[in-house]
Amino acid sequence: MAKNWVQREGESAPSELAGWAEKLEISKTLIDILWLRGLHTPEAMQQYLSPGLKYLEPFCKWPGLEESAAVLAEALLAGKKMAVWGDYDVDGVTSSAVVTQLVEAHGYDIVHHIPNRMEEGYGLNEAWIERLAADGIELLLTVDCGITDFAPIAKARELGMTVVVSDHHLPAETLPDAHAICNPKLGECPCAHLAGVGVAFFLMCALNAKLAETTGFRADVKELLDLVALGTIADVVSLSGQNRVLVKNGLLKIKEARRPGIAALKEVSGYAAGGTVEAGQVAFGLAPRINAAGRMGKADIALEMLLTKDHERSRQLARELDVMNEERKNEEERILDEAMKQAELQSDKMGLVLYGEDWHSGVIGIVASRVVEKFYKPTLILCSDGEKIKGSGRSISEFHLHEGLCNCKDLLLGFGGHRLAAGMSLEKDKLPELRTRFNDIVIEAVGDKPLTATLKFDAPMGFNLAADFTLLKELELLQPFGMGNSEPVFTSPTLLLKSRRIFARKHLKLELLDLDSGITLHAKAWRMVDDIPPSMEGRKLKLAYSPRIDRYNGSASVDLKIKDWEFLP
Repeated sequence: MAKNWVQREGESAPSELAGWAEKLEISKTLIDILWLRGLHTPEAMQQYLSPGLKYLEPFCKWPGLEESAAVLAEALLAGKKMAVWGDYDVDGVTSSAVVTQLVEAHGYDIVHHIPNRMEEGYGLNEAWIERLAADGIELLLTVDCGITDFAPIAKARELGMTVVVSDHHLPAETLPDAHAICNPKLGECPCAHLAGVGVAFFLMCALNAKLAETTGFRADVKELLDLVALGTIADVVSLSGQNRVLVKNGLLKIKEARRPGIAALKEVSGYAAGGTVEAGQVAFGLAPRINAAGRMGKADIALEMLLTKDHERSRQLARELDVMNEERKNEEERILDEAMKQAELQSDKMGLVLYGEDWHSGVIGIVASRVVEKFYKPTLILCSDGEKIKGSGRSISEFHLHEGLCNCKDLLLGFGGHRLAAGMSLEKDKLPELRTRFNDIVIEAVGDKPLTATLKFDAPMGFNLAADFTLLKELELLQPFGMGNSEPVFTSPTLLLKSRRIFARKHLKLELLDLDSGITLHAKAWRMVDDIPPSMEGRKLKLAYSPRIDRYNGSASVDLKIKDWEFLP
């Protein structure tokens, strides 16, 4: 849908900004972009452009980190058998891999458990706690979960386990009865928006140092950064501050692909094993294959792939993940098609509640995001879960989804989430009332008139600059792009759409002429095959776009990523 284009604004730039550009050896265009993004000293700009590991904060700055590391070290040195319990998404799987690799590097055995999404659901459960205890587990570490698992942790304590919770989700008013808890949301810290794998990484760094005090051996934690980048990008947390440092350096490790599982994952995703990958390629290429395993209740396959040192085994497992991902995509497309038709029928509603008896619970969150992208309305996607209904919701910037669900919690069996995403469950007979109430709640919050998404752009830019490889290489210094660090967007002068060509069934490649400069460039329009029909060829338009260097097959060319467009009369 068309968006409101709004240029970024900030404080007035100082006269010495040009001098900073010269000092940092960057262009005036780039320094203007950095200024508008809130970087107001040369030092802040330098750290942003070159976020080395020296900028990682010390252990003492993270709530509960040193205490948690001390508890783990004491238990391991005492010979306690350890288990790590993670979530089934990419963040949880990579967190489990980080812990397993570090603990094994110090010579200790470790068991891992990732819940089967279909059978166990999210978080800890008492049945598996009892099974671990029966297998002799005396030390339990949770990663990317645990902060609200009161009963299972109490059961683990009752069974004699030492329990450490490592999590990044919001805590409740009280905390579980663990021996130690490490969570950036429990106090002042340098980066409250760490992913679960970021918390696990800092904890393992602290454990590494603690064990070294006794054993003299210190593992190279830099070898864990590929896992940290993968999990952080997949969890869609802000790529700013400490996350930027972790991801920027982790992407270099993913490029090297010395881990057999990463090399195999890149290959099945269509990337060269030793090639550079950007955050977007991780988010839409590598991560979905790991997520597919969790959605199908087989996250252990992904974990084994990331940990195995056997290249042939890693390729075999990566191929299995690829097959699962294809199944997931096919299922997602079927559900998306049905959900879009339902959404059209609810065009008079401000809050959408869409239901499919046989929709797969593992993909409804993705579908909800796509529906919001299309209609720009808060959306709940629901499916059958035995005798009940479960669902996943996504929202828009103007509507706080978790607060909205609080206002109809009497209809729900349970719910959780935050401003833009949530999960919920309810009895089937409550569905009609939920449709009515949710729509009323959205109207009360944002009004009854359809809203339009806002697209922020950095500056106008003609194709004479968009085709400048020196500038495009400078823009690459702003990577990794994602939440909290959006890709620079520019607006074009008047263009002529010379031709359109379909690729991969639903995407377009456009040939565009800048009427001012006379330069022709190519652009990709993802999932827009129906939005820009053949009849638009020969029409004039303006674009909001991001220019980039396409290095496909070893040759470099300019490629424009279309964010939005406006056809002119």
